[in-house]
Formats: sequence, C-alpha cells, structure tokens
Amino acid sequence: MRRYQRRGLDHTSRRVRRLADPYSVRGRTLLEIGGGIGAMQLEFLRAGAVTATSVELTPTYEDVAAALIHDAGLEDRVNRRVMDFAESAAQVSPADVVILNRVICCYPDMPRLTGAAAQHTRELLLLSFPRRAWWTQAVVGLANVSLRIMRRRFHIFVHPPKEIFATAAQHGLRPADVHRGVFWTVASLQRAA
Repeated sequence: MRRYQRRGLDHTSRRVRRLADPYSVRGRTLLEIGGGIGAMQLEFLRAGAVTATSVELTPTYEDVAAALIHDAGLEDRVNRRVMDFAESAAQVSPADVVILNRVICCYPDMPRLTGAAAQHTRELLLLSFPRRAWWTQAVVGLANVSLRIMRRRFHIFVHPPKEIFATAAQHGLRPADVHRGVFWTVASLQRAA
C-alpha cells in the first residue's frame, strides 16, 4: 500500500493498464480477478470506469483495500468479494473490462480460471503472466523449492501462453496486443465481432 501511495502502480501493472489506453474505459464496468489491494481498480475508476468489482481468493488484502477505497472516496463504486472465482464465477456479473494481472501463474487450473474470466469479458480482457523461457522457469522452480521448504501450499505456475490464448479463443476472445518483457508477458484480448 505504501509503495502504491508513493509511486503508483508497479511496472507490470502500468504495462497492463496502458494496454487499455486505445480503448475508452469511460463509462465501462471493470472486473479484476485477484485484485490484491485494489490499485488497478482505483486507477481505472479514476480514468472513468463507472464501477469496479474485485474478486480475491484470500481475505489478506481486504483491510488495506477498504482503506484505499475510503481515502479515494470511491466506496459506492467498488464491490469486493472474497471467493475462488474459477469455482464461483456464476455469482459474479460480467464486465466490459476484465483483468487477470499476475494471477494465472498462481492458479493450478489455468483453463478453468482463464475460461471463466473470458466468459465474463464483454469487451476487453487484460492479462499478465510469466513469459515461458528457461530463465523464468528456473526462477519459478527455485521459488517453488523455497515454498516447499517453508511448508507452504502455494505453488507458482508457468502456463504455456499458447494454451492461455487458446482457452480465451474458445470463449470468443482474440489477442489484440501482446508484449513480452524479460519476465512478464502482458496482453489484451478483444471480444471477436
């Protein structure tokens, strides 16, 4: 929270946010899956989105998110839910813009999560996920070993980008813009006409 308040969005989140620049978010609804403290939601609301829904798997971020939303005076425009989106997507309304920022790599069943997000996307799906390269797989492998040593159940995944895009395509979305960074790939996918 302090880092966001001092510096704004982190580098990867800024890249994801910029993918929406060619499209007007003014008057659009937003759904962020794995929204954390809600920084992306605040940025999109400030850019003109009318409402934002956050679906977060754990309650860890809720107090901080509530404080940020309150400080921004946006309580009436943000709905936060704590649930497993892939399992309970039917309980959430679709949105014009859907965001999966550094979330696909945290979920073991990529097709289920990405498919549910794509089904909920009326116009634009924004994604970030680890690039599938030897160095990202090495870093993720070391991180997973560390997590096992610490007896954590959490695991990081490097899902194949072709499978991510194919899953979204099965639900009518096609890549509009894809940028591969050193570690993170960011992409926007549009609803096919």
